[in-house]
Parts: sequence; C-alpha cells; structure tokens
Amino acid sequence: MSVNNLGGDGPNGTAPERIAGIHEDLPPGERVLWQGTPSWFSLARHAFHIREVAAYFVLLAASSAVLNVIDGVPVTGAAAPLAVGAVGCLLLAFLAWLSSITTTYAVTTRRVFLRIGIALPLTINLPLRRIEGAALALHRDGCGDLPLSLEKGPHLAFLHLWPHARPWHLKQPEPMMRCIAQPEHVARILADALQVSHAEQAARAAQGLAAVTEPTAETTGAAVPTAPVSANPMGMGTRNLRGNLSTGGQHGYGAAA
Repeated sequence: MSVNNLGGDGPNGTAPERIAGIHEDLPPGERVLWQGTPSWFSLARHAFHIREVAAYFVLLAASSAVLNVIDGVPVTGAAAPLAVGAVGCLLLAFLAWLSSITTTYAVTTRRVFLRIGIALPLTINLPLRRIEGAALALHRDGCGDLPLSLEKGPHLAFLHLWPHARPWHLKQPEPMMRCIAQPEHVARILADALQVSHAEQAARAAQGLAAVTEPTAETTGAAVPTAPVSANPMGMGTRNLRGNLSTGGQHGYGAAA
C-alpha cells in the first residue's frame, strides 16, 4: 500500500503533517511526499524465502519416497517432511504479514523514515543530507527494493534492521525500503527530494563561502575571487533509477535541514 501527500499543510489552520504510526507532527514546513507499507506476499517471497523453504521440503519428501520404494517400505512416511514444510511455510507467511502491518516507510521533503519492528518498534530517521546513495531493485511481482547507503559514521546493526536491510551488507548495513509497490514511482519521488536537498545545501554553502571571502573596506578594496560551488556537490544522478540517487541516520524527529 502506498499513499501520496498525506496530511495537511500545517499553515492556514489545516492539520499539520504526520506519518502513520508516529504520534508526533512533522516540523513546520516539512511535507510528506509519500508513505506506504511493504507487500506481505512479496516479503514472504524475497525476504523470508518461502519458496526456497517449500522447495527444500518437497525435495526432501520426494527423496524420502524414492528411498522408501527402493527399500520396499510404504511411501506414506514421506508425508512427514511435507507436513513439517507446510507448517514452516505458514509460520514464515505469518511473520511476513506481521512485518508488513508493523512497518511504515515515508519520504518527506527533508528525510526518509522507516518505522520497523514487530515486538520492539524502532523509528529510523534518515535526513536527506546524510544519504549518500540509493539503488532500485525490481521484482517480477511488480514490487521493488530501495536500499539507502549512508555517510560514514555510526550505523545500526544489520540484525536491528533486518528484514529492512540490504542483503549481505553486514559491515556497513544499508536501511532498505523493501518490497514496496510502484517502486519506480517512489524512486522518482526520492530522487526529486534529494535533488532539492542538494540544491539547498549548495546554496547554503555558497552563501557561507561568500560571507567568509567577502572583502571589507578595512582589509582590501579589491574583489576577492571565490571558488565556484557546484549545485550538485555529491555527484547525484538517478541513472535510470538504478544508480546512485545520492544524499542519513538518526532516530526520531530531529533537525534535518
């Protein structure tokens, strides 16, 4: 499920912006661009690997049946692995469903939110200026994953994030919006938000540099040249929504500007 532009604008007496599951309004001026939840069916397939588990128990039952035939034993004993596999797959599907209904992803004009956790809910706040890159992986079921690479610094442990983490990135875990519907649409929203964030960063950097290098009457009457400031200091590019999108980590609401 995904919803665009939820909540009011805040000013003019309208209700302030709020993300589902978080009982606190966003700071003034910050808007929700998109929020949604992962597909439980896609989670079961791609995060909990229910198909691989089912295939394993089917092969186990088939091999048991073949051995029973060779030994002249009734093949009814091969039904045991199928029963165990069915129970296991039901448990995995239930965990995927629980993970889906307890998860909220959101993209605002200043940050990316992940509200995750079944028994111990955890809210992760990733300011756009602290996200160095992003990628897009598409699944055949129409869902997709958006892993976010963060700037160097303290990170949450992989086990704290799983299954909302990029697989096998254990040393530098990457939070991931996993198994979301309309992934290309969400990736475009994220890319646009990052572009705006980078432009604002570049503008602030240019203003700060100009203030530092501006000549005064007491020091010199000559103009002091300033180095050009790139409007894209971190080299952001979408590369058809599959490469780096560019530019967090921090918990709860905080300064994201």
